[in-house]
Amino acid sequence: MGRTNDLGRDPVFPLVCRLAIPTMLAQLVSVLYSIVDRIYIGNIPEIGDLALAGVGVCGPIVTLLGSFATLVGLGGAPILAMRMGEGNRREASRVLSNCFLMLLALSGVLTTLFLLLKGQLLWWFGASPATFGYADSYLTIYTAGTFFALMATGMNSFLIAQGFSGLGMATVMLGAVLNIALDPVFIFALDLGVAGAAYATVLSQMASCAFVLCALLRRRMPVPLRWGGFDGRIMVRVATFGLSPFLILATDSVLLIVLNTVLQRYGGAELGDTLVTCATIVQSYLLLITLPMGGLTLGTQPVISFNYGAGNAGRIKSAMKVIVGLCLAFCGGMMVVTHTLSPAFVSLFTRDPELAARSVGYIKVFTAMILPLAVQYPLVDETTALGQVRLALFCSLFRKSVFLACLLLLPALVSAEAAFLSEPIADLVAATVTSCLFLRAFPRVLAKRACRP
Repeated sequence: MGRTNDLGRDPVFPLVCRLAIPTMLAQLVSVLYSIVDRIYIGNIPEIGDLALAGVGVCGPIVTLLGSFATLVGLGGAPILAMRMGEGNRREASRVLSNCFLMLLALSGVLTTLFLLLKGQLLWWFGASPATFGYADSYLTIYTAGTFFALMATGMNSFLIAQGFSGLGMATVMLGAVLNIALDPVFIFALDLGVAGAAYATVLSQMASCAFVLCALLRRRMPVPLRWGGFDGRIMVRVATFGLSPFLILATDSVLLIVLNTVLQRYGGAELGDTLVTCATIVQSYLLLITLPMGGLTLGTQPVISFNYGAGNAGRIKSAMKVIVGLCLAFCGGMMVVTHTLSPAFVSLFTRDPELAARSVGYIKVFTAMILPLAVQYPLVDETTALGQVRLALFCSLFRKSVFLACLLLLPALVSAEAAFLSEPIADLVAATVTSCLFLRAFPRVLAKRACRP
């Protein structure tokens, strides 16, 4: 297991690409297996559209559970990379072991809490009498596997932070390929329907969890996983660092819950379930953009954090330019895909002509401002990598606040369908504010660290 990336000395552009591309591909594959789940569910004979709406209601709750892995993984990984940059391997090892304990405790608490509250949560978050049974079946099974989901996602960040982006990609791809293979077996061959999709997902997460833990336990790992050295102060620091990405995902979940609720309320008995089904398809498409781009920005955080720890301003500036450029190029390509291939994408989920036409239109509206979003993502994530958690958190929450305000006002003032305008408005306004704040703060951050030119 040779380490292929020297975060402090390799040429910046190829280094960023070597870290970014595997993590982007890993997230893309992760998105694909989530989408494949929904495609299979949407094509279950007779009940497909309602089952898809039910799983759509579960989506934000599943994301909320996963955000706790982000709290620990993306909170601890930059700290570990900084300690490695400082040459302090002992402290880096303590960070890793404390993060493992945090994930262990969180998985137990969250499993118990969500199993107790799942019924009420589903009613609150947009389930209808027609979709509740499907949502409840899926969420019960998924929640039982919370330990594997949190460990696989959270601990994978520490492989990437040590320069093993290829292993990080393998972790995700293992789960994705297994899930895609198991879905038709459980859903159709064993006739388990929505429950089968949940079983396939949990089994794939078990495999990813085993893979990542085995990799981190190997002695040849620069900072291997060990038991002990627990310290509450380290855990607090990890939680502080991880607060921004955690709130980004957690508030995403809240916003999706509000979206489903608003669509049900203003869509009424005639249109509510239809709009929730459309929103599920739209969100599936948006994940094709946001998760790979998030993989790019989060996968390259170790370059920023390591060189910040080493005090190398020049490499930080160069890496930032490359990361933002890659995000813009990716989103530019996805704009072309949106306006050419979105009908084909929607056709994978439904054969209903009206549902398909609505979904294609909503996708084009929802993704209209992804170029500004391509600036927002790297600035927020790399600001976190520099340790500027408060600034990153403000920029993230500002965008969510704009989204929430639009989500509550537009349907009430215009129509239920106007809720889909909330995303592009929030993307444009937030990217403008974030860019201004970053350009003002970035030189001060580097100067405060007394980085070398």
